[in-house]
Amino acid sequence: MRRVSTDMCQVALTQDDLLRRKRLDVCRILPRNYDPSLHPFEVSREYTRALNATKLERVFAKPFLASLDGHRDGVNCLAKHTRSLSTLLSGSCDGEVKVWNLTKHECVRTLQAHGGFVRGMVVRYCGNSFFTIGDDKTIKQWKMEAPGYGEEEEPLNTILGKTVFTGLDHHQKKGVFATCGQQVDIWDEQRSTPIRSFTWGVDSFSSVRFNPVETELLGSCASDRSIVLYDMRESTPLKKVIMTMRTNTLCWNPMEAYCFTCANEDYNLYTYDMRHLERPIKVHMDHVSAVLDVDYSPTGQEFVSASFDKTIRIFSKDEGHSREVYHTKRMQHIISIKWSADNKYILSGSDEMNIRLWKANAAEKLGVLAPREREAVNYSQKLKEKFQHHPQIRRIARHRHLPKNIYHQKNELRIMKEARRRKEMNVRKHSKPGSVPVVSEKEKHVVSVVK
Repeated sequence: MRRVSTDMCQVALTQDDLLRRKRLDVCRILPRNYDPSLHPFEVSREYTRALNATKLERVFAKPFLASLDGHRDGVNCLAKHTRSLSTLLSGSCDGEVKVWNLTKHECVRTLQAHGGFVRGMVVRYCGNSFFTIGDDKTIKQWKMEAPGYGEEEEPLNTILGKTVFTGLDHHQKKGVFATCGQQVDIWDEQRSTPIRSFTWGVDSFSSVRFNPVETELLGSCASDRSIVLYDMRESTPLKKVIMTMRTNTLCWNPMEAYCFTCANEDYNLYTYDMRHLERPIKVHMDHVSAVLDVDYSPTGQEFVSASFDKTIRIFSKDEGHSREVYHTKRMQHIISIKWSADNKYILSGSDEMNIRLWKANAAEKLGVLAPREREAVNYSQKLKEKFQHHPQIRRIARHRHLPKNIYHQKNELRIMKEARRRKEMNVRKHSKPGSVPVVSEKEKHVVSVVK
């Protein structure tokens, strides 16, 4: 047979050929030619779409979802449930503990746990009970389920300590928990005395956290401006790093066993590699007051910080500046912060008695997305990534509104920092060469490392 050329067999398709005659017919789609010479304005069109997508993202960025009110004093600590996404526990400065249902935005249980502040709270790894500590020098274990009709609200176990406890955390796999106060104590749930105690010439500790990956390791923040690392299998602490100002709390990266981020009084956060404590991996700057709490996302790529300057900031683990800042007119100093286990929400507790629920991604649409809608979102995201370094798109994507006092305070800190840098340059210029070394920002804040 004679072979017929494909060019001769091409038939001109009309609009009727591309439409379905019946509902169950298959649509005929014309093949698309990706030759760049046939699409001379493709980049221009994509840039316009990326610009519009960036603008719409800022229009729809409404992160605040709900406020959970009911406490009669400032919210001092929060705890996530280990097995339930919709359950949150909160402790206030008047000793009251509340259990919240986040899907219904309502309190399902209230109990008077301590006399004075609730200093710490943690849910057991199995999710059946939780522990609280307070100013009354007690550690109490409570059932997660509310008592039945006619039953009294009583703890499962009460341990009376010798000093006030300031921090609490539970082991990820064992019936072991750690507390801190004048020393760091490791407790077995079946015993009323600590199985191990760690001290290193420190007056008091403010926070203690177990490593979620290497579960035998834990870290604590001390009042002598140091961060101390421990191994439960050892009888003495491993090492400590002393900084220029005091660290309030720390949080381990749930995906990288050797990395942790600490919240400092000098308005910054520091991400360390525990194997090399001489200098932090990254210094995270943007807050204009002391950072009080920090928590990682379950992916380990980002973390959220709570500050005394009444704002919440979200940082990427390898970025020096925040990608997002959340604030409201009524929100006061934020004492505690948590990132939900499904990576979608952030919960903050502040001292004006409210718990606030935020979206982790401010412009994300909640709920089920239709397939076409999901494709449009993914397409817009890829366009924004492709053109993210164009000046106009970068300016719109980075712009965040700040309260007036924080805006002016940020400018004042910037001027002070530039003045210090200018003074150092002048001193170095008029000194003997090499007598005034250049100290990087990462090395400025570390005094020494003790092993």
